[in-house]
Amino acid sequence: MQGREISQAVIRRLPRYYRYLGDLLENGVERISSNDLSKRMKVTASQIRQDLNNFGGFGQQGYGYNVKYLYTEIGKILGLGENHNMIIIGAGNLGQALAKYATFDRLGFVLKGLFDVNPELKDTVIRGVRVRMMDEFKEFISHNEIEIAALTIPKEMAVEVANLLAENGVHAIWNFAHTDLNLPENIIVENVHLSESLMRLSYNIGRYNEKHSRTDGSQSV
Repeated sequence: MQGREISQAVIRRLPRYYRYLGDLLENGVERISSNDLSKRMKVTASQIRQDLNNFGGFGQQGYGYNVKYLYTEIGKILGLGENHNMIIIGAGNLGQALAKYATFDRLGFVLKGLFDVNPELKDTVIRGVRVRMMDEFKEFISHNEIEIAALTIPKEMAVEVANLLAENGVHAIWNFAHTDLNLPENIIVENVHLSESLMRLSYNIGRYNEKHSRTDGSQSV
């Protein structure tokens, strides 16, 4: 696998495989075929085999996949066997909701700090983590080996803060701000645009309603 460029489409599917395999483990399933996994995930068996073959395959003909082994190996590919120190900038409703997301710890994402500009939030403790003011964050980053910063701040502040993070050694940004970030190529950015997700949902609702209105109309004739 070393030296091979894996497509982003495959990488986007890996967390979904990991989640489904985790559910199978919890239900006591020891092995599964690509056909059975495809029925659960609504992905073709051929696509599953192609995706996993990028990393060595992991399956045995006539046996399928060992669920625990595949779950563990995909976790390694995703880097979940290592701890990643992170901070959240923006301790409003969304920032606090993220801070309370207990799965972070299980996946190896260690929340080290919360930051905000609102003095009323200073020293508030969210799930054991104290909210600090932004004038502390440079020193905090330098002493805590922060890899990831989640931005849950207004878009007007996001670009400036993202540049400050890059200048101070943070090389991965989880961006919830409603704007795209133009950063150096060595900074990894994962954009989460909630409004875009809602718009896709709105579009699919429209398609669903259109389809069923045609069906209902044809039945009533």
